Amino acid sequence: MADDMTTQIFREEAYDLLSELESSLLELEEIPDDEDVINRVFRALHTIKGSGAMFGFDDIASFTHRVETVFDMVRNGDLDVNRDLLSLALLSRDHIFKLLENGINDELEASGNTIIEGLEKIAAQDSPVVESESVEDLSDSESGQHDTPVEKTDIEFTGCFFKIKITPEGKSEVAAEDLTPLLTELSNIGEIKSEVIHSKETSGDSGNWWEIIIATESDQLTIEEIFFFTDVPIKVDVTQIEESEFESLNPDDLNQEQAEEAEIKEDDVTPDEKSDPSEPVKKIDESVQTIDDEDSDSHKIGDILVKRGVASPDDVNSALKEQRQKREKRKAHKQEASSSIRVAAEKLDYLVDLVGELVIVQAQISQVVSEEKNPVLTALSEELERLSDELRDSTLGIRMLPIGTTFSKFRRLVRDLSEELGKEIELETRGAETELDKTVIERLSDPLVHLLRNSIDHGIEIPAERKAAGKSEHGTITLSAEHSGGEVLITISDDGKGMSPDVIKAKAAEKGLISADEELSEKEIFNMIFLPGFSTAKSITSVSGRGVGMDVVKKAIDLLRGSIDIDSTKGQGTIITIRLPLTLAIIDGLQVRVEDGYYVIPLSLVEECVELTRQDIDEANGQQFINLRGEIVPYIRIREWFEIEGEAPDIEQIVITGVEGSRMGIVVDTVIGEHQTVIKSLGRVYRDVDGISGATIKGDGTLALILDVPKLVRSVISEIRASNW
Repeated sequence: MADDMTTQIFREEAYDLLSELESSLLELEEIPDDEDVINRVFRALHTIKGSGAMFGFDDIASFTHRVETVFDMVRNGDLDVNRDLLSLALLSRDHIFKLLENGINDELEASGNTIIEGLEKIAAQDSPVVESESVEDLSDSESGQHDTPVEKTDIEFTGCFFKIKITPEGKSEVAAEDLTPLLTELSNIGEIKSEVIHSKETSGDSGNWWEIIIATESDQLTIEEIFFFTDVPIKVDVTQIEESEFESLNPDDLNQEQAEEAEIKEDDVTPDEKSDPSEPVKKIDESVQTIDDEDSDSHKIGDILVKRGVASPDDVNSALKEQRQKREKRKAHKQEASSSIRVAAEKLDYLVDLVGELVIVQAQISQVVSEEKNPVLTALSEELERLSDELRDSTLGIRMLPIGTTFSKFRRLVRDLSEELGKEIELETRGAETELDKTVIERLSDPLVHLLRNSIDHGIEIPAERKAAGKSEHGTITLSAEHSGGEVLITISDDGKGMSPDVIKAKAAEKGLISADEELSEKEIFNMIFLPGFSTAKSITSVSGRGVGMDVVKKAIDLLRGSIDIDSTKGQGTIITIRLPLTLAIIDGLQVRVEDGYYVIPLSLVEECVELTRQDIDEANGQQFINLRGEIVPYIRIREWFEIEGEAPDIEQIVITGVEGSRMGIVVDTVIGEHQTVIKSLGRVYRDVDGISGATIKGDGTLALILDVPKLVRSVISEIRASNW
């Protein structure tokens, strides 16, 4: 059971690392010389390799190690970043994902070998000598079958020395063999120069603890990541030390206080810098290193460098300030990581369900208390309502995720598809920090894929066409998100050729969807592309042309209780705007009544409420229209739509709604007021009823149906169009 749990933890972390790896590789394509991005790529690969070996995923560890070797050359400046290298690196990321999902098989092994051959070919072209271990050596060392350090080639060591202090957590007992896999992993990134075990008998502490000094070309974060996945109950402290300090002192002499004062590495000042006082200090470490002069007086090396003319005070102060900022960022990152936990989605869903039930019970209590008219009970009821609202908001906030988690994966889609179609397209994203319910984000992914593919294929022109039109050869697609009241607006815009209303209308008439002489607004014409089977593509390709996709988008957005709007200018581009509710669990609604039945209309769609009198009906000559301040607005009667028996009152109420740029009225007997609506799914009998999207439980325990306003609007528009036709 424990093994299954740790394996699952590895998988979840690996998926996160693969997502980070993909985004870093795509970012590296834009800024190939950025050392920070290169280090992020290397660290992601290294962590996947190390943790994969630790948890028994030897196939992943073996493959990732060979990819990591190539990026180690990039990190050391021996290999330049180019598009071919990044394409193979992205394929490597996909290969690791498949290994995680399916495990190794003959087909995957063959494709993995092809990827490695391509990477090694690129590496060989740039640098004829590539340091790497054989697959056999890798599998032995990373599986923990031997503890000897990896043999190094005879190259001048230009790395750093680190002291690693490992102590048991709390009163836990940790044996030396428990650390063997970790030491093996350490030996793979450097050479362990010293290993001191302090026993509880000699140290006076409650248990054994270890001090290890390692020489490595890796950075401190890489070392810390080795201990990230371990389930051994230990605390690890990694501190950089000087080579001179290592050579002359016993590790026991380097106490924690001295380590925290370490400021710069001795090898940071090159011979050239020492001979040329005008050359600034290029690398100054984040800690201030104290050394002893022959007269036992202690001085900071920063002061010594200034005294010797190697660096100016401004150089030293600037470097120290920069390193302090980096240290604060790392501390903040660690603090943030330690203050968050991973929770199963099922547990969150169950919590939201419980809060929903609590909201219903609270509404029932409020209704009973209002009938009793007891001031004490009324005060308690109001306090319960306040706490219930806060708990609801807090719980729904837990389910909120930044939409950037979805946006980031589309960079790869745009990159691969534009390359396939021979187009040059850049994806810009904005508002990635905008938060949305996790369920909405999950269901939104496929519609956004369809819309982006449509923009890439139909919207952006090929470079030659763009150049002829006086545009830049590079097209741009912008994907943005922002909050707007209780909704989130997601916009996909491009600077392509736009859509032609005449072409769309002609195609719709050709397919028999409308009559050729039918009068339609530009917005109504654009909405034709969401009809099933509609496509303006002249030929069927692997991307489009079958008329499948945009109707799927429409259905998916409707299921999310959202709306979609299109605005396009020929020759300039297209803007598609999606409006979505923040959450699918609890919404604010307007409660209405027809005869003895109660209904809820999502408040985000309600514009206003007006009266409908017999005079209004007579003036319309029996047609279902109302003159609303000079605008003709159609309406639909809920009584007629659901065939409810009984006589309508003399004065009815019309709830004016706005959907997809169209206004429509919903006629009811009475408007009751706002209602906090906990959405419940319908059973099989009512699931396919037109005009109903769900149900909720009122305070008195009775049921209220939630109206599917977008579907009602489309039904009315279709009927009007059919009658005019």
